[in-house]
Amino acid sequence: MTYAIVKLGGKQYRVQEGEKLLVDRLAVDENATFHPEVLLVGGDGPVQLAPQGVQVTAKVVGHVKGKKIVIGKHRQRTGFRRRNGFRASLSQIQIETIGKKATRASTAPKTEEKPKAAPKAKAEAAAKPKAAAPAKPKTTTAAKPRTTTRRPATEKAE
Repeated sequence: MTYAIVKLGGKQYRVQEGEKLLVDRLAVDENATFHPEVLLVGGDGPVQLAPQGVQVTAKVVGHVKGKKIVIGKHRQRTGFRRRNGFRASLSQIQIETIGKKATRASTAPKTEEKPKAAPKAKAEAAAKPKAAAPAKPKTTTAAKPRTTTRRPATEKAE
């Protein structure tokens, strides 16, 4: 029985393979897989904190709305009553695998590619050195004095 502690949306969840759970809405499309951050892996052998090379694969089953929560406010002897509702946006996910990271190994044998010969016109153009453009003199713009619209200072009579 292998389990993992994963971090999703600022919360931590204990998950097992094949388990479905509701989490806060994720920015992942339906039927897409993603890999949440793994904090701990346990079950078979010793518990590993922040394991290297272990990954959890999860699939978004669907985006749903949570159960409605009714919020009621009432103040005594004033006739003040307010009623409001709230439904959380959730994502239902299914944990597919808990295990080592998949390495991308190519199934087809690698073949060495021969470099393609450049066309003659391009090869000749590349062989000719380009003439250097004449250097432009640098022009500097002096900072203009800042003009203000202050009133002239008046002298105080003593």
